[in-house]
Amino acid sequence: MNENQKFVPILLGSDINVYGMARSFHEAYGIVSEAYAGLQLAPTKYSKIVNVHVVPGFDKDPAFMDQMRELGKNTYNDPATKYLLIACGDGYAELVSQHKEELSEWFICPYIEFDLLQRLISKVSFYEICEKYELPYPNTFIIREEMLEAGKLKQNLPFDFPVALKPANSVEWLSVDFEGRKKAFILDTRDEFDVIIERIYQAGYTSEMIAQDFIPGDDSNMRVLNAYVDQNHQVRMMCLGHPLLEDPSPEAIGNYVAIMPEYNEKIYQTIKGFLERINYTGFANFDMKYDPRDGEYKLFEINLRQGRSSFFVTLNGFNLAQYVTEDRVFEKPFEATIYGKAEPATSMLWMGVPKGVFEKFARNNDDKEKALALIKNKQWGTTVFYKKDMSFMRWVLMKYMFSKYKGRFDLFFKEKEG
Repeated sequence: MNENQKFVPILLGSDINVYGMARSFHEAYGIVSEAYAGLQLAPTKYSKIVNVHVVPGFDKDPAFMDQMRELGKNTYNDPATKYLLIACGDGYAELVSQHKEELSEWFICPYIEFDLLQRLISKVSFYEICEKYELPYPNTFIIREEMLEAGKLKQNLPFDFPVALKPANSVEWLSVDFEGRKKAFILDTRDEFDVIIERIYQAGYTSEMIAQDFIPGDDSNMRVLNAYVDQNHQVRMMCLGHPLLEDPSPEAIGNYVAIMPEYNEKIYQTIKGFLERINYTGFANFDMKYDPRDGEYKLFEINLRQGRSSFFVTLNGFNLAQYVTEDRVFEKPFEATIYGKAEPATSMLWMGVPKGVFEKFARNNDDKEKALALIKNKQWGTTVFYKKDMSFMRWVLMKYMFSKYKGRFDLFFKEKEG
């Protein structure tokens, strides 16, 4: 182990996930990260802790690999320094895994092999994997374009409405546009379902769609789990979060905007066993929902990276950057799995919206009361408001970015809840 090893974090993207990782590296080691992205997004703008380099078309090949080869050969080529590559979006994680062999000539790439990635990112094969490893997931029906007739599904669904509908291929979905497009849908009638399915395939989407039995309950029934698995496939850290509020806007529906830490031994051991059995490595992020009908937490998906709201993990004392650095840069041996315990005295509420939005729109229940108590005790924080990186221009931009949530919730929240 060599904790004096020089290294540079190289982050892919420029969104709030990138800023959260840059802040984690800065808090742990006092270093500035380098980021590469196709465009500059607000969360990393005017920052002193991450340098964003904009490369047109960088989120796709050939621009991605052209730029990475150039960087590896001519910029990040000091033999005394290690260069740690961290993807902060689905597309970037896929690109790194696809080109892992070549990228590893210059960069440390803490990602799984491409064949395993393909099986996990497709929700179709992911649910097949859930079945094989006995992981609970919602009752699911796979829809393919050839199953449609005149744009509509020929058969009945094997469960009643309401129905959740989402794309199996989240990367392809980013390039599809049509009236009423959302990140995911909750549909109450067959007529609504038929209209949306027809629009999706007419817009040029080609992959499968996932229809699922809608699990009853609001945002507070969701859970999110973040884990880091080392190069020897041992789970070093797991931290469970309890989302209390989600973004209701169509383009971001399902994105968590308030998370409180939680402890659940059964979830921890179930996911730990799964990750180690499939020889996983790197960050993993799981979304799941509690089903009151049978008492199970049912998996929706795995993200092969840290999630956009994963700074809640660092905020609660489990610095995301530290685990990957100790494993891949310092090569610190595995000692034991660290679990987030959610101790009341040290728990921190993560917020991605203004306090007023949370107080107004979060569901009134015991969990909200716990969260309000954390706010009162100043046990809360955000990803983007970092005292060590708060120039006047950045402060103004972040306040503006947060303020937009007020109008977004006023416009969309009732529609979502209804």
